[in-house]
Amino acid sequence: MPIVGTAGHVDHGKSTLIRALTGRDPDRLAEEKARGLTIDLGFAWMNLPSGATIGFVDVPGHERFIKNMLAGIDAVNVGLLVVAADEGWMPQTEEHLAVLDLLEVRSIVVALTRTGLADAETRELAEAEIEEHVAGTVAEGAPVAAVDSITGEGLDCLIDELEAAVAGAVVPDLGRPRLWVDRAFSIAGAGTVVTGTLLDGAVALGDEVAIYPGGETTRVRGLQSHEQSVERVEPGSRTALNLGGVGTGGVGRGSMIGRPGEWVPTTRFLATLRTVRGLAAPLQDRGAFHLHVGSGSWPVRMRLLDGPELAGAGHAIVTLEVPVPLAVGDRFIVREVGRRAVVAGGRVTDPRPPNRVRGLDLAALDRLAGLDPDEQATGLLASRRIDQADVLAAHTRGGVAGAALVSGRTVVDPGEGARLETEAARIVEQFHADNPLRAGVPKASLASSLGVEGGLVDLLIGRSEALTEDGSDVALANFRVALDGDARAAWDRARRALVAGPAVPTIAELGLSTELLYALVRDGSLVRVGQDLAYLPEQLDELVAGLNGLPEQFTVAEFRDHAGLTRKYAVPLLEWMDAAGHTMRRGDVRSVRAS
Repeated sequence: MPIVGTAGHVDHGKSTLIRALTGRDPDRLAEEKARGLTIDLGFAWMNLPSGATIGFVDVPGHERFIKNMLAGIDAVNVGLLVVAADEGWMPQTEEHLAVLDLLEVRSIVVALTRTGLADAETRELAEAEIEEHVAGTVAEGAPVAAVDSITGEGLDCLIDELEAAVAGAVVPDLGRPRLWVDRAFSIAGAGTVVTGTLLDGAVALGDEVAIYPGGETTRVRGLQSHEQSVERVEPGSRTALNLGGVGTGGVGRGSMIGRPGEWVPTTRFLATLRTVRGLAAPLQDRGAFHLHVGSGSWPVRMRLLDGPELAGAGHAIVTLEVPVPLAVGDRFIVREVGRRAVVAGGRVTDPRPPNRVRGLDLAALDRLAGLDPDEQATGLLASRRIDQADVLAAHTRGGVAGAALVSGRTVVDPGEGARLETEAARIVEQFHADNPLRAGVPKASLASSLGVEGGLVDLLIGRSEALTEDGSDVALANFRVALDGDARAAWDRARRALVAGPAVPTIAELGLSTELLYALVRDGSLVRVGQDLAYLPEQLDELVAGLNGLPEQFTVAEFRDHAGLTRKYAVPLLEWMDAAGHTMRRGDVRSVRAS
């Protein structure tokens, strides 16, 4: 159901017009009725001649209540700009149009109200003012319907214009519901009820939902739309949710209702920014600002990225004091505290930008707002390079980067994957040059050097033709240990000592460096037997072959005497043979395994 939002100067007849159209009074507060002044948001709905239903969000026009106005205008599909014929264009008319323009509400209908209080000349002047002031905004060329809400004159024409405007309104269903809370209250016997305009997905009775930014979970135990209890509400509908087990202290205006785990709040985001037309002085970083997004308002700091001042379009990093659940494309308004006025608006382009934004392709990020969630996810990942799949989905309303490399929960942009492969090969090649006797870089060290998790290193190895895995080490596929002159001489000396007989020197006595010893064991030149001994492979082959000369069952002493060794050598040799499967031990005796 499309939502129509009113806009216009105080006392120009917005609420009276809604009553005339819908038969419902959007002013619900006693103070509003007593003062004849809209203070907070009001809601109503009507059925169009075509049978379609539209909802109205009626907003206050007084400058003192602009914060309340901004809490209700974000979710509208069509703007109903109200201008009184007897007063014409006024300051809040301009500010409200600026809000519609900054939020890019491109479907606008202008209602020229209170025509019964203006003569023909005054009406013509008001219409000329409207044409002049809307030029260059989203309302340029918008139809103007002259109405008298008291007599009903012109209402049929206005309804026709509204029907034409909402016909082109698109209410997306992305399967990821989101409701910014504009009211929260308690009902005796029912508990907490929240209201808002449901966006991006449906909600059904019994659904588990979360209250963001904290993420507290609850269930929908009651559901209403247009004062009717229903089982399910579709996106674009004014909705009331009865939440189980939640007090009003835990939810209020500015809270957001969504599914658990589908949103990741942020305290810092990158955005496009556009100042209002006719800004008296350029925007500056050092100003005190309030951010209005969804139904909430928060103090923020802004860092302008295109220079120290902004008058027109640019980019900014916006930092909040509290986390807010945002997604790519979210629209927002900025008010400056000192000026007490709307000064800018824009769209979120990255809800969680890197600490250093220099070098980012800001133009590419700007284009993401108009794309579907999957395209947004692909573009955002290209900028971030590496992310978690659930975070990327949360920041793009469920988007999936289809071409991404996937390692567990981690997703990698293909271009970044290729860069990491090249960098990994370079690191490993340098490691081989610095450590020619070692098998390769420990996987954990390579992950640390690349700044990625270990699982991603496994993915890179699997994709790369240049890299191979050697246990817990990573090596170049064509790497072979090559002994230099000193290492070759040390190995020759050790080999001569080993071939002298089965009572070999200990490892410490061989005079091999630790790296050379490991390299010789890895390539099979040496076989380590126990902690202190190493043998040549052919020596062990000879000792294994000699087992055939022993009884069917033999003891350590019998093997010792048969091989001409002491117990110092016999015990570790037999334990090695047990582990290698040449012998089998039962108690104090062993037997030769059948080959």
